[in-house]
Amino acid sequence: MASTGGKKELEWIERVKSEGAVPLLDAENCRNGWSSPPGDKFMVRGPEYLSNRVKVPAGEYLLKPLGFDWIRGSTKIGEVLKHPNSRVRKAIEDECLTGDKPFVWAFNLQVPSKDNYSAVAYFTTKEPIPEGSLMDRFLKGDDGFRNSRLKLIANIVKGPWIVRKAVGEQAICIIGRALSCKYCVSDNFLEVDVDIGSSMVASAIVHLAFGYITTLTVDLAFLIEGQTESELPEQILGAVRFSELDPAVARATEPSSSRSAGSLQSNLPTRLWKSIGQGFSHMLHPGTQENGSSLGSAHGNGIGDHEGNSEEPKK
Repeated sequence: MASTGGKKELEWIERVKSEGAVPLLDAENCRNGWSSPPGDKFMVRGPEYLSNRVKVPAGEYLLKPLGFDWIRGSTKIGEVLKHPNSRVRKAIEDECLTGDKPFVWAFNLQVPSKDNYSAVAYFTTKEPIPEGSLMDRFLKGDDGFRNSRLKLIANIVKGPWIVRKAVGEQAICIIGRALSCKYCVSDNFLEVDVDIGSSMVASAIVHLAFGYITTLTVDLAFLIEGQTESELPEQILGAVRFSELDPAVARATEPSSSRSAGSLQSNLPTRLWKSIGQGFSHMLHPGTQENGSSLGSAHGNGIGDHEGNSEEPKK
């Protein structure tokens, strides 16, 4: 649906790209910046994955990269695109006034910390989403369907050994199985608020990584998992690279309505508590890890490369 380069971007897209607290830079040199990494940096399920388990380099993204926000607040930041002062929301409204109707996908990673940081990646399209397509079904589906399909691929491009050891070179997870997600849907956008603090394993690893954030370069790709032959090969919705972020430059934002994590941890199943214990054990004793990734060892709570698990159910 959309290419990551080659064609001149629409003016409003370029404006949104340039207005964030973190600048848009070249993918190979984006210190304290963000960029859109090439699709072939990510391996996705190929056309015959269900029979041969072969992954292939992802091709062009389905959506255009729109922007990246690095923000902080006194409370957890959620429903960013509903906030009256959201720069991206204002841009969407301005475009709608001109007769154009872009649709924006936003992925808000809520980082558990004293200052409640959020890293928000935005992607957009003006092309109609094909009726009955996986994207269409995702938008029209219920939260249960979305939680079972929304996938994150995280690649550590550059970072210290301790972070690589904790996360692994690559982590793959179905986000809604591992973390609490809130979906905010309107005629013009879909926002996914991902509460990293809702998993003690993920929270511990992110706390570790946050201590080295000024030295980290990370690629994140968002896609809807293909589980039937007609849904393959998988296609990435959009991807973002952020590099050596400085917490001091995060833009302060006013509190907005957000679902509190509350007592979520007390409702987690027993097997997840066992995985949490295993995750902490692996972090404390890295020599016992089988694959070099404490995320990868946390099977059962949706965290890690679940596709590397030979017990994965047949789709």
